[in-house]
Amino acid sequence: MQQEAPGSAVISLLVDNESGALARIVGLFSGRGYNIQSLTVAPVDEHGVQSRVNIVTTGSLADIRQIKAQVARLVPVSRVVDLTAEGPHVAREMAMIKVVSSGEPRTEALRIAQAFRARAVDTTATSFVFELTGSTDKLDSFIELMRPLGLVEVSRTGVAAICRGPQTIQSL
Repeated sequence: MQQEAPGSAVISLLVDNESGALARIVGLFSGRGYNIQSLTVAPVDEHGVQSRVNIVTTGSLADIRQIKAQVARLVPVSRVVDLTAEGPHVAREMAMIKVVSSGEPRTEALRIAQAFRARAVDTTATSFVFELTGSTDKLDSFIELMRPLGLVEVSRTGVAAICRGPQTIQSL
């Protein structure tokens, strides 16, 4: 039997905003040996009763189906949607990238930042902290270009994702 190639999936959950909910979700992933590449969580309703969890994970189609089924059975989870399987969606993340350099590398870092539309949010005589928002691939590319120019630190938010068009997590 031929194995499916692993792929990446963006899974969005609506969960009750209660103590231990995230721990149960993460525990399910670690207990079953599934990897979480990115995880974001925040309240999404006006009363703070529900939170949206966006998880980027990898696996075969069977693995992803299994993950969705197991997560859906958890008590605090009210909705599970695989945005990757449902169709077009927007996925973005934000990163802060610190570069320490002087001379030509400093000038090159500024030039590349401008091309990527990164914003310098902190500047000293020897360092920059750039803020960049975009797709994971865009952030990865920027970070790789900064490595030889004095990259010393990276902080990333993880992926936030939402369906394109009029569909919502509730309507899928």
